[in-house]
Formats: sequence, C-alpha cells, structure tokens
Amino acid sequence: MFAEILTIGDELLTGNTVDSNSTFIAEKLTSRGYWVRRKTTVGDDIEEIKTVVQEILSRKPEVLVISGGLGPTHDDVTMLAVAEALGRKFVLCESCLERIKEFYRELHVKGLIDDPELNKARKKMAYLPEGAEPLENTKGAAPGAYIEHDGVKIFVLPGMPREMKAMLENEVLPRLGSQKFIQRKLLAEITDESKLAPILNETLEHFNVRIHSSPKGFGKYIGIILFAESGEEIERAKAFMESKGIRFEEDW
Repeated sequence: MFAEILTIGDELLTGNTVDSNSTFIAEKLTSRGYWVRRKTTVGDDIEEIKTVVQEILSRKPEVLVISGGLGPTHDDVTMLAVAEALGRKFVLCESCLERIKEFYRELHVKGLIDDPELNKARKKMAYLPEGAEPLENTKGAAPGAYIEHDGVKIFVLPGMPREMKAMLENEVLPRLGSQKFIQRKLLAEITDESKLAPILNETLEHFNVRIHSSPKGFGKYIGIILFAESGEEIERAKAFMESKGIRFEEDW
C-alpha cells in the first residue's frame, strides 16, 4: 500500500519553519503498513496546490495526507484549493461553524481573546469540499476533512503541529486500521557501508523485513532501521546479521 504526503506553507519553502509534520505523518503511516512514496511541499497558492493535488491523485496512492493552510488568514487557501482540484463545490459545514463558535467562546471565557463573536475570517474555516466528512480539531479552531475520491483516501489536516498530531492520532489513524509494522533502530559496529551492503542484501532475501541504513561517517557506526510485521521477525533478521559477523552496539 502506498501513501503520499503534501505539506503546504510559504514558511516551509523560505526555510523559516522546519517541516516536522511530514516526518511525523510518515512515521505513523509506516506503522500502519503504508510505504510513503513521495513527500511534496508547496506554498500558499491555490493554483500550485490544485496542480500538485491533481498530480498526486493521478498516481493513485491509497492515502494522501495534506497538512497546512486551514486557518482564518488570506494565505490559508488549502481547503478551497482541494475542493477545486477535486471539482467539488466549496460549501458551509454547519456543524463546523457551531464548533468554531464554541471554540472562540471558550477562549473568551478564559480571557485569551477580547471578542468571541463570529467574523468573516473565522467563518471562512467552516467551509469544506462538498461531500467531505469534517475531522474534529481538539486543539484549535479549524476543522480538518476526510474525502474519498476515486479510490484515494484524502485527509486534510492543520499545519500547527500540536493540532495536526492530535487530529492524526484521533481521526486519521483509526480510519487506517491497526498498527501493522514495527521498527527497530540499531547501531552496527562496522566502519564501511560497502562491506555491510552484501549482508543486508542477504538478510532481505531470507527475512520478511525492510531495511534502511544510515552511515554516520567512515570509522564510525552505521545506523540500521529494520521494519517488519513482528518483533520476532526483526530479532531473527538481527541474529542472522550477527551470525555474519556484525556486532550491534545499542539502539539509537
């Protein structure tokens, strides 16, 4: 099963913000048995977002997770762009509007904002592509969206990391089934990745694992990440590599 990730925001392209969201999303998708085939980043531009969404859908991933651009300001155009990319109307979600009203009322009661009343910018966040299922945002105002389109499960999430993480855990992952893959990170005591390569190839032939190696520089350790459906399979693969002369220092 394949997945793709799209992160949106001018701040990601200027280098002012590190894209930690795609890393977190990729880790969670991998644990559910999805191979993340591509990660793409675009700025806050409707046409750019539309084009990239359509390109991704043409590759037919099982899952597309989009993060960023759901707020009340002029540059938060992701939801509209997704609607246009899918050829769907952009419609008001009444339940989302009520949730947004309640969110700002709660902030007002806590003394965090001066005005709890709904304004145009706040109402803007209550619009979703027609047919989308709203995803609850327990940490912020803007709802997310879940859309099934031509066999692709599309999730549109906020860009604020704490909001995105909560929505991913509570709303997205339950729709993707239980955890399927686990991973183990090891440090191999070997100084040359080229000498490790044939042992990794042989391990892949004998065991149902996926392996990623990460050299730390010549004369140092080489990091190895093992992915498998069971801890037992990982342990068997590790024991096999040890029988070939590889020593592992510790997890990293």
